[in-house]
Amino acid sequence: MRKSRFTEAQIIGMIKEQEAGMPTAEVCRKHGLSQGTFYKFKSKYGGMEVSDAAKLRALEDENAMLKRLLADSMLDNVVLKDLLGKS
Repeated sequence: MRKSRFTEAQIIGMIKEQEAGMPTAEVCRKHGLSQGTFYKFKSKYGGMEVSDAAKLRALEDENAMLKRLLADSMLDNVVLKDLLGKS
């Protein structure tokens, strides 16, 4: 997945500008992003503070690591069952 050119703090700042009353088109023009991207950011980070976004990132990283560990253990199980079946 492509890394965003905006930090979580910048994204949350953009959302807060829009919630403070600035038109969405003006926020998008000011920061150089499309309205679709803005609404995607808003659906993910809307209502969050910067600390919440950091916690979300940490949880996403931990979840990815756990998924890799599970996949590795499942692969090991398949290999062991395959070896036992051929004996």
